[in-house]
Amino acid sequence: MKYSIHQVAKIIDAMPTDLNETAISILLTDSRQVFFPDETLFFALKTKNNDGHRYISELYELGVRNFVVSDLQPEWEEYEDANFLVVVHTLFALQRLAAYHRNQFNVPVIGITGSNGKTVVKEWLYQVLHHDFNITHSPRSYNSQIGVPLSVWQMNSHTQLGVFEAGVSQPEEMAKLEAIINPTIGIFTNIGQAHQEGFKSMKQKCLEKLELFINCDVIICEEENELVDECMEIACLSHKRLTWSRKGSNKSPLHIMKVEKLGNSTTIHYSILGMASQFTIPFADNAAIENAIQVLATAIYLHLPLPDINQRMADLEPVAMRLDVRQGKNNTILINDTYNSDINSLGIALDFLAQRATDSQKRKVLIISDIPQSGLIPKELYYLASNLVLNKKIDVLIGIGKEISTYKDLFKNDEMHFFNTTNDFIHSNIWSDFHDMFILLKGARSFSFESINKLLEVKTHETVLDIDLDAIVHNYNFYRSRLNPKTKMVCMVKADGYGTGATEVAKTLQYHKCDYLAVAVAEEGVFLRKQGIKVPIIVLNSEVGGFEELAMYALEPEVYNFRILDAFIKEAKLQGITNYPIHIKIDTGMHRLGFTEEDIPELMERIKSQTGVRIQSVFSHLAASESWNFDNFTVDQIKTFKKITKEIEKNCHYQVMKHILNSAGIERFPNEQMDMVRLGISLYGVSASGLNGLRNVCTLKTTILQIKDIKAGETVGYGRKGHFDKDATIATIRIGYADGLSRQFGNGVGKVLVNGHMVPIVGNICMDLSMIDVTGIEVKEGDSVVIFGENPSVVDLAKEINTIPYEVLTSISSRVKHIYYKE
Repeated sequence: MKYSIHQVAKIIDAMPTDLNETAISILLTDSRQVFFPDETLFFALKTKNNDGHRYISELYELGVRNFVVSDLQPEWEEYEDANFLVVVHTLFALQRLAAYHRNQFNVPVIGITGSNGKTVVKEWLYQVLHHDFNITHSPRSYNSQIGVPLSVWQMNSHTQLGVFEAGVSQPEEMAKLEAIINPTIGIFTNIGQAHQEGFKSMKQKCLEKLELFINCDVIICEEENELVDECMEIACLSHKRLTWSRKGSNKSPLHIMKVEKLGNSTTIHYSILGMASQFTIPFADNAAIENAIQVLATAIYLHLPLPDINQRMADLEPVAMRLDVRQGKNNTILINDTYNSDINSLGIALDFLAQRATDSQKRKVLIISDIPQSGLIPKELYYLASNLVLNKKIDVLIGIGKEISTYKDLFKNDEMHFFNTTNDFIHSNIWSDFHDMFILLKGARSFSFESINKLLEVKTHETVLDIDLDAIVHNYNFYRSRLNPKTKMVCMVKADGYGTGATEVAKTLQYHKCDYLAVAVAEEGVFLRKQGIKVPIIVLNSEVGGFEELAMYALEPEVYNFRILDAFIKEAKLQGITNYPIHIKIDTGMHRLGFTEEDIPELMERIKSQTGVRIQSVFSHLAASESWNFDNFTVDQIKTFKKITKEIEKNCHYQVMKHILNSAGIERFPNEQMDMVRLGISLYGVSASGLNGLRNVCTLKTTILQIKDIKAGETVGYGRKGHFDKDATIATIRIGYADGLSRQFGNGVGKVLVNGHMVPIVGNICMDLSMIDVTGIEVKEGDSVVIFGENPSVVDLAKEINTIPYEVLTSISSRVKHIYYKE
């Protein structure tokens, strides 16, 4: 659907201005995701971390001509062909427009909320119901104050059913989402601890979530929850409930009589109004069972025949909750988004590919299957897909499927190949020539793209470090939101991003407009530059003879003594370089590196007597900012630093950035932010002072190789160190000290997580293997074993051997497979 710009202006109550007539079909809130500029309306949102008004000029250059703003800037006056709709609050305008759009449709709309399972229930409803309805649903987990309006905007003249999820993190948010979704059918998945930090109590959060259902005809939920029952009564919603029960309550028309877990599947026996039936789902975890029952109840309410429901439940597919990045053969990078293929997720995946593909030497390849279940006319669907592909400058397009092959003429890429099946592509052997590429795999489950992934991925052993890029972004924004608007941030990516992999972390931070990155040595900075990183980079441990390399790759050195300063000044003069940025390190009490207060007069004389280098920033390092016991010492460091920087600025006669706060300093001394702060270990999910609110970034996990029963009195491992007084069951796992698991964790010191149980490491840790005691626990070969992650955390692990999380993270071996993912 399209709206004229005049219609939009009226709907959002924009200030009257002369407008150029145009039609709007796309709403945009992220300046980095421009696909169809001609029909795009950009909302310049102001958040704690950013201001969309900054990107108007950049978007104008990309062809966007329609903007919703709260401030008009003088420099925009030259954009005579642009439309500026001025409103008081741009987010409210976005929500108002989406709510108006929703009200143009008299179709059933399902609104889903709860603490967990929203996305899976939404996607499974889509899988079960798309045979009977043309469905518009939220892409991935677009359930926020911004995501919901963008999701509802996708409704069009073909829509027969809407399915949208809504999430809240604090009070008074759900009422806004209710007005946008305006659901006729509500699904309440469950209530739990997720996002509890924004609420005073579980009851407050439950009542907030129920706001979504105030105008619903029916609310589908489980009966046996006292808190939900109480909140329903308070909200006067009890009469709308359609409940299902596991206990055979007379109140619930849907009774779950029996749940049988059969290996990797589950058979659910149920009765609806006394009529018995059953279905099997290809999952065995409790969350999947609960989600499937919610889908069952909804399908029954929508009057689907029970035989159809039962058959479709058996065909439920896993929900692809994440894109992941893996190392491929022949210097390729694989972005795996298999099992998930729709037009909305294609745009998200292509944008993620663009973020990664910063190395201009590597070509971009898209391998895409037919796009099923879209609800659009095929020609319209593949026209949209072709424009997305063209806009993101894909070098090689490989289409797999009879439908996409039928519409191959719509695609305009220079190099294209089309195949009817995945096997046809594999047998073509085209893939064997792939090298120096970024490859995005985007396929529906029925096309079995995992077989392509196996061909292209570098084979490594099954010890894996999962790195959550969304958690990196969350932690970055968590600290960004605590800063003054003009305070810059330096993010530490030294030591290969604290063991996580500097390239992917740096690309993520660059995409999110990080001000500075910092590495330990020039070699690390050069590597990032070769990977396409353009953000300013500080080199913390620069060397006397390295100025030429620094200048070649635009790396900014830390200077901490006269020897390095004199060498850089001399080298800059020889190369004819002037005003090269350097960062002056001051020793205020750490007594590691840096100029002292007594050095400042001589330092300033040398700086003023040359033109080769220019002080970009002056900084110091706090020795114990995480410890309350040393606060007096920290305060003295800050006072000394301020005194020294005042003297430096007086002599420089130009503005110099000042920074002293590290991660713990940001948390504990917010009034000392100055011009810039440095974020290190906390970026990776470890609060330096115990602050709550960070997300776990890294999960190190492996698998069980073999299980053995041993008798009392026997021993395990080298040196016979693992002694057993009782019969025991021992599992050998694929991780050892060559992978970064310290030998100190052996002999009962360390513990790992297996199938929900913490178990000890027994015997000496070997180079490639370790042994764990799994006595009394249900385990099998191939089961996953978590070394650290959410539980146990890297902090927990470090405490066990009296070290710090830094050491645990940076000790992880390069042979451990790194997998980067985002939702």
